[in-house]
Amino acid sequence: MSGLNRSFNLLRSVMRHQITPKANISAKPAKHVLSAGEQIFVMMTMFVTILGPSGWILANLEEYKKRPGAAE
Repeated sequence: MSGLNRSFNLLRSVMRHQITPKANISAKPAKHVLSAGEQIFVMMTMFVTILGPSGWILANLEEYKKRPGAAE
């Protein structure tokens, strides 16, 4: 049991000296407020960029299952 206590003490001494960085959190309002049109444009761009390729693959899944050169 004393070996376990020594290992915990060693771990505790190592963790005591680590420096934790602070996050850059600002309570100020945004410098440039986005209009509704800009927000819609960004949301649609993200939607198409992220979900477009996965939707294409799911829509053409049967084509991807076929092996090239396999007899039908």
